[in-house]
Amino acid sequence: MSKSKSAISATAFERVATGLVEALERGTEAWPLPTPPVQDPDFPAVQPISPHELFEAGLGLLNIDRGMFEHHLNTVVDTIVPYRMNLTDDPFEVHGRWLTKRMDDVADRLLFCIATDWLAQAFDPHAPNTDRWWLSIALLNGLSTKPYGQPVHQGYHLVESIALAERPGTWHTSPEPGPQQMDWNPHAVLPRLSSSLVVHDQGVVAARWMLERLENGGDDRRLLLMEWVRLLLERPSLVEPLQLQPMLLRRALDPNPEVATKVAFCLAKAIEADRDFGHELAMTLHGREDVLVQRAMADVLTRLFRRLGDAVVPLLDDMLASDDESVLAAASATVGDLKFLDMEAWADRLKSLTSHPLSVVRRNLIPNLREYVEHDPADERGILHDLWKDGDEVVRTRLRELLLRMEEVAPDSFAKRIQALHNEGVDLEPLWEPLRLRRPERCDEWLAWLRDGGQQPTVQERPVHTSTGEAPDSLPNVDDALDVLDQELGFLD
Repeated sequence: MSKSKSAISATAFERVATGLVEALERGTEAWPLPTPPVQDPDFPAVQPISPHELFEAGLGLLNIDRGMFEHHLNTVVDTIVPYRMNLTDDPFEVHGRWLTKRMDDVADRLLFCIATDWLAQAFDPHAPNTDRWWLSIALLNGLSTKPYGQPVHQGYHLVESIALAERPGTWHTSPEPGPQQMDWNPHAVLPRLSSSLVVHDQGVVAARWMLERLENGGDDRRLLLMEWVRLLLERPSLVEPLQLQPMLLRRALDPNPEVATKVAFCLAKAIEADRDFGHELAMTLHGREDVLVQRAMADVLTRLFRRLGDAVVPLLDDMLASDDESVLAAASATVGDLKFLDMEAWADRLKSLTSHPLSVVRRNLIPNLREYVEHDPADERGILHDLWKDGDEVVRTRLRELLLRMEEVAPDSFAKRIQALHNEGVDLEPLWEPLRLRRPERCDEWLAWLRDGGQQPTVQERPVHTSTGEAPDSLPNVDDALDVLDQELGFLD
């Protein structure tokens, strides 16, 4: 072992030993610990007498099995060190100072590796080690203290393994083999069970015990709980055994609005699992007056529309009447989802928002205008008219491109729009300027029609080139081709 590796290993071992004792102390505050899900009938589990017994056993195993520690240290270092151009370099030498500054992260990862290793031994199907069970469950409980980093991802994996009573470290499910794999059978007609999960009765009890510890803990532990629940909802077979639905309802009323915000991000999967429950959960969150919760509900409004349909319309109307700019911005951006339910109601919402005092709300209407023109070419509600009169530069720029396209394909509708604006004395120069650059003759025709009347310009028919399949005798001049692109298609603008 190199000198640099020895120094880093010694420092990491000291940090891990200290962190192990502290985590076991926190993890054994809830005593007694749950019964091991997997036991050998010839060797029944013996409940530890006191938490101090676990402290001594954990430190003893850490000191005895130094090879396990070194193995996990090498794995962690290879995982977190930056990318090395020369793969033959020793990371302990090249990145020694970098690792020293991040020793807390290294120790945290090592502790979760140790917990995973002990839990895998506890769930050994041939020789389950119940002594490792007490250590692993207490260590997991003690390490689950923050809603980010390793407690989220590694912690969730361990809780899922406990609920299934399966060894962690590998995927509990595997995708069905595809045609590119050797075990693929194109003639298979029996349902494959490779993607299904079978919960373990005692494992579910232990997993619920772990979730209850987090729910009854501080703010950070409850935030971590919601991160776990959001991931557990991806496993439909675990929702009911772990009693996630009542837990979500309780956390929706959590005194900390950040926890309730995390619940809002679980709504989509909760609705897919049970529509009625998801609707109840959404209404519970919607009834809260916390600004953070209202913003979170506005962010997930599109997902709710796709799953609850008409039931979300009252929520949208309430959000559009909010005083918070963030809520208004997110809700107005979701108005377009109404067109999949009721086109007339959607158009009416657009009309009501054209005069909204907040500019971001009016700007969010722009992506809906193309569909609106297709739905109502005559613009009976005057939405295009009102938005152009608004004077907002962003709105006018986007609307100008829409009107220029309308001038090309639907001159009659374009004529009605500009005639109404012209009669009210609205400045149309921002519209004529790009049209004058692209097609000056066309611009002059429209200006003459507005000024003097006469025949309205119609759709210009452009000749379509038909290939003869033969090479031309001579190539066109480049300047002539650029003039065509500029005048006819407006490419150079």
